[in-house]
Amino acid sequence: MARPPVALIAGPTASGKSDCAVRLAQAIVAAGREAVVINADSAQVYADLRVLSARPSDAEMAGVPHRLFGAWDGASACSAADWALAAAKLVAETHAQGGVPILVGGTGLYLRTLLDGIAPVPAIDAAVRARVRGMAVADAHAALVVADPDRAAALAPADAARVQRALEVAWSTGRTLGAWQARREGGIGDAVDLNSLVLLPERGWLYERCDRRFSTMLEHGAIDEVAALLARGLDANLPVMRAIGVPQIAGFLRGEWGRDEALRQGAQATRNYAKRQYTWFRHQPPAGWGRLEERYFDPEVHFATLLRDLRLT
Repeated sequence: MARPPVALIAGPTASGKSDCAVRLAQAIVAAGREAVVINADSAQVYADLRVLSARPSDAEMAGVPHRLFGAWDGASACSAADWALAAAKLVAETHAQGGVPILVGGTGLYLRTLLDGIAPVPAIDAAVRARVRGMAVADAHAALVVADPDRAAALAPADAARVQRALEVAWSTGRTLGAWQARREGGIGDAVDLNSLVLLPERGWLYERCDRRFSTMLEHGAIDEVAALLARGLDANLPVMRAIGVPQIAGFLRGEWGRDEALRQGAQATRNYAKRQYTWFRHQPPAGWGRLEERYFDPEVHFATLLRDLRLT
């Protein structure tokens, strides 16, 4: 039996993924099937970040159903496992209704978790977590050298989040993070026919779009958006409070620097993020995933096999 199709359009921020996803959805509808766009961006999941995450507007959605955009309140962190569980359910529901799911986003960890599954790491003992989080990062890394030397060698000693995670897993479970990751569970990759495209436009063009977009955000509600977040008194360590643009605008609102400096910092943070995503999407996805380095997207060309197969069914 043929596996049900899933389309995926991925790439760095500001690369035009949302527009491409809508155009593909319209081509799928023209081929006689329904289409649903499913968000795979870790910032666009939060209802509080409509402007700063560049969540598509109703006009940009063009009548195409969009799911998991603004689906989480900022007070609740959305982990890769949380997102993958919700996305897998939507993929199954879309297939049951005869439609084609289109995954769109730039969060590689989300996509890998959905497609490849997640390591079944047990809940971390609270006392162990508190002990690890109370350690200086240098001490935590030294402890990791003993508990999990392979992971310690692979991590930068100053990478606090990853060092802490690896150490708490080793101490709490008695097994290394690598051992758990070798037992991934729940991925849908082997059960679907994945039709993927990675957008990798010219870097100069991409960075110029990053600068222009952040400036536009400041003009169209980003400052009010951050002010509303600060008024909620949320934990500063929540993902929504660390999203690009939030710390930079928060500093401006607290009087720590001016608006121009907030713009400079926010644009630079956006470019840095786009650069990291660009590198990840160039090297990490399987070779079989299509790559598009030009700016012109034609769904009939780049998803020709998928659209042909839909018309034959």
